[in-house]
Amino acid sequence: MFSPKLKQEISEKVQAILKETCHDELSEGEINFLLHVDGAASWSWANINNNGASDFNVPGILFQNLSVI
Repeated sequence: MFSPKLKQEISEKVQAILKETCHDELSEGEINFLLHVDGAASWSWANINNNGASDFNVPGILFQNLSVI
């Protein structure tokens, strides 16, 4: 649903918002999160992780619609 670049930008913004909360249960460094976004159609969706947590940060490959069986 989103390009890898847009996912990275969204991830950076979510990370910044979470850090701004200064919540005592969040880690001081990279905050791990998973954001699931549903699109308008049932087949349209995206999962967005924090940039430092994903093993799927491979340039040029879209992993958002892969499933584990």
